[in-house]
Amino acid sequence: MRPQSIVLLLDHRGSGLAQRCAPLEQSGLRLEVSESVRRSLERLAGPAPDALVLDPLIEGGEVELEALDRAGAAEIPLLLFVDPTRIAEALATLTRYSDRAIDLVHRDASAEEIRGRLERLLALKVSRAELAELRHRALYDDRTELLRPEAFERRVAEHWSAAERHGHALALVIADLDRFGQFNKRYDHTVGDRVLSRVGEAIRSALRTEDVAGRLGGDEFGCLLPYTQKADAARVVKRLCEQIRAVSGQIGGADLVISASLGFETFDGRDVESVEALRRHAEAALREAKRRGGDRAVYYRLLPIDPAG
Repeated sequence: MRPQSIVLLLDHRGSGLAQRCAPLEQSGLRLEVSESVRRSLERLAGPAPDALVLDPLIEGGEVELEALDRAGAAEIPLLLFVDPTRIAEALATLTRYSDRAIDLVHRDASAEEIRGRLERLLALKVSRAELAELRHRALYDDRTELLRPEAFERRVAEHWSAAERHGHALALVIADLDRFGQFNKRYDHTVGDRVLSRVGEAIRSALRTEDVAGRLGGDEFGCLLPYTQKADAARVVKRLCEQIRAVSGQIGGADLVISASLGFETFDGRDVESVEALRRHAEAALREAKRRGGDRAVYYRLLPIDPAG
């Protein structure tokens, strides 16, 4: 248990929880007390404690747990006091809140048992945070914070299936930075890394909440725009070009002009035969944007011929 972990005692029954838990302060815990639901919710509007100990007004504590979760306390480990004769209600609460770190302790438990259960809850919180970090790192690219290629392709396949099944529109954008190879040859590799990081940030800021972005490899990126008609896709692509261009300037001591070539294709739920064809079309449009000198976007449907053959 880390030093000075803050434990908020929710003594809603007024049972003298502070006195019973006072010995916990000898274990490096700092105790705070709230004696009403209203005060508890007010306290949780501030800095989050490391753990909660709840002695609820109503056995089982479900009503208070719902209120605490609405106040943003769902991620805080919670130790729930229960009457030994009312275990059924408490177990029902555990079942309904199985996705959060929660444990039960009898009201007649010793301070040592309470301390031990709090230690396990706090350790569980740390383990969950570490697991969440590992999952994030497995899905997201370290430099750009965009999805890794495999994760991006899975999302594309999922959205394609839904769009095909329900007739929803979507768009796929493939972007490639202009002259990025020259940056890596001329400057230290850390400059290239910073460029990628800033471009990743620019892409995230240009997209909407529902959009999906990934780093496909090197300096190539993909953006999936669900529920997006042609005109809306063109507006998003224009914003992507502008945001990437705005990255230009001093980066790692070098004065750089950053731009990208983008190709995009749309799907109305019927007019492209496969997700593979969607990707080929976007890549063909990207090649045409490169051929025209870069720093521009090309829509596949406006190509005079099919460059993909």
